[in-house]
Amino acid sequence: MPRSSAVSQSFKSPLHKMTQTTPTCLWNDSASRAELSYSIEHGGAGATCNPVIVVDVLKNEWQEWHARIRELIAASPAATEDEISWKLVEEVSTSAARLLQPVFEAHNGKNGRLSLQTDPRLYRDSKRMLYQAIHFSRLAQNLIVKIAATKAGIEAMEEATYQGVSVNATVCFTLPQCLAVAEAIERGLKRREKEGKETSTMGPVCTIMIGRLDDWLKVVDGKLGSQVNSEIFEWAGIAVFKKTYKIFRERGYQARLLAAAFRNDMHWSELVGGDIVISPPHKWQVRFNASSIDVRPRIDDVVDPAIVKALDGFEDFRKAYSENGLSVDEFDAFPPTRRTLRQFINACHELNSLIRDVMIPNPDNEVPMKS
Repeated sequence: MPRSSAVSQSFKSPLHKMTQTTPTCLWNDSASRAELSYSIEHGGAGATCNPVIVVDVLKNEWQEWHARIRELIAASPAATEDEISWKLVEEVSTSAARLLQPVFEAHNGKNGRLSLQTDPRLYRDSKRMLYQAIHFSRLAQNLIVKIAATKAGIEAMEEATYQGVSVNATVCFTLPQCLAVAEAIERGLKRREKEGKETSTMGPVCTIMIGRLDDWLKVVDGKLGSQVNSEIFEWAGIAVFKKTYKIFRERGYQARLLAAAFRNDMHWSELVGGDIVISPPHKWQVRFNASSIDVRPRIDDVVDPAIVKALDGFEDFRKAYSENGLSVDEFDAFPPTRRTLRQFINACHELNSLIRDVMIPNPDNEVPMKS
């Protein structure tokens, strides 16, 4: 249901208008308190965190967090840099979650959540992902836990849902992944309901990283030396999202879709009107709010069949767009999955490096004292 239908109502921004007049929700793709505060001011009702985001937060807010890192190191003298890194990830996440608590209470758990990602290095280990997901879910009432949509991740999502964890599928780009995620969540919810356990306040979502599919098809096109109009690639993720949304509505899946990885304005405007979440980074929210794009429902507008036909000439688009394009066993090998996992894992190493510079300062950077 739209939050308001008053024609005369004034709005702070296009995103604020979207959140007040359509079912489409805005989440902030960052756990920075300053950026999240901006998003909430413009209708934001959720946020996300992962090692990539924490690295960005530290780089932009180093003075704010440096002293806290030193405190964490001092409080855990036997902890490794990796352990300190994850303590920091948890702190950044729970700090942002507190900003969202009023929204969480107002929305009965559907919104007002902070998405905290499980360690991407665990993408092959369902048991360790599950253990971490349960741990994260206990850090704050309004946390939702990101689990990669890999083969092991699908298994972990079902069990985590059954254990009462609201999950957010990530590292997800394709219709087959979304269907596997939705079915896993449904199985977990039904198991809970059969045992009389609470499900009404759970808020599972399934992310489609729409821009990352576009990115990969552009890489493929470059390798093939194709002569197709490059503009068609801006529609690949949108086409997958719209088709997936239609199927989710037809089948009544309880998980909502979430759009992430923004690369152009259409990744927002073409999805307005759906009972979905859009999760742009701060810079894209500022860009959208400064635009003159007409905020109206477009989620049911069909992507030009000629564009879909042109995209269909690429095998990886066919895999992403077709219900049976990928088996669960093939999820881990899909190129956008591998590219994204590598980036997330590299961010873990970069975060460790930032912690290492505080834990073990490099003596080569110190000015020696004369005797």
